Amino acid sequence: MASITKWPVEEQDLLACCGSTKFAKQMAALSPFSNLNHAVDAAREIWFNKVDVCGWIEAFSAHPQIGQSASLSHATETSAQWSKGEQSTAMATATSTTLQELTEWNARYKEKFGFVFLICASGRSTEEILSELKKRYLNRPIVELEIAAQEQMKITELRLAKLFSTKLSTATATEHQSVSVAKANDRLSMISAHFTSASNSPGKTKPQIPKRNRPPITTHVLDLAKGHPGAGIDVQLEAWVGPEPHPVYLGSNQSGWTLVGSGKTDNDGRSNPLMEIVNAVKPGTYRISFNISKYNPSCFFPFVSIVFQITESQKFEHFHVPLLLSPFGFSTYRGS
Repeated sequence: MASITKWPVEEQDLLACCGSTKFAKQMAALSPFSNLNHAVDAAREIWFNKVDVCGWIEAFSAHPQIGQSASLSHATETSAQWSKGEQSTAMATATSTTLQELTEWNARYKEKFGFVFLICASGRSTEEILSELKKRYLNRPIVELEIAAQEQMKITELRLAKLFSTKLSTATATEHQSVSVAKANDRLSMISAHFTSASNSPGKTKPQIPKRNRPPITTHVLDLAKGHPGAGIDVQLEAWVGPEPHPVYLGSNQSGWTLVGSGKTDNDGRSNPLMEIVNAVKPGTYRISFNISKYNPSCFFPFVSIVFQITESQKFEHFHVPLLLSPFGFSTYRGS
């Protein structure tokens, strides 16, 4: 029996999955894909490490506001259909009151952040979406931008699974690939369940954590004072290996730190890999340091060090530790 070993995709198909032109072009250039996991890994690498903020905003603009029909000027016919399906639970649970409130909060959100409120709506009720919108409205713009990008990636993965399933179903009619189609549909069901609230109910098996396509600890620098990424900043990542279980405030031996890796931020403010790609990062205490004096010799803080801990239960997670520079100092948060 013949088997499908490659999955070709067109740029237009990929635009339905993610409205960023740069994303679609780079994904199409990597086509064909050997399987869905190959496509998802490539998508995550391109979206988080190749597409810039302008590309993110372009993708966001391809989505209608929750509760509204798709924008014909941005969305493809396929993405419009998918968007309608993804919002079906929200629409089924909506009332005139919640829809009105959702419309008002959508407008407030867009006025504050400059883009539509983006959330992977599959399986979510209107009340759930409205609650999340109100909570995220309180975020700082730079934090909300990252969260929206993560939500876009969830939507992209879900739509890639739909696209993959459709293509294999078509191939089945001519090549009798019923087994492969079943696997693709199983993968689609798994991803759909992962993005719905029902997936959190007791007794359900959580999907396995996918293999990483980037190091478990990453960073980038944004200069909020100048309004652009912080490029050319030296960065180094260290791990605590001292005699104490972890360093303590004003007392630890500095020789207890060992270098994991070093690098420099690029024009997008992202550092080159500071460590190898491993599925499970070693639990412990880490320190990431930035040499700000070279980037801005007149700055008040010549260098910044951020210390954080990774527990045993977190070893499969991703830790994105950005540095946000401002006229008043600096800040950070844990991204993903």
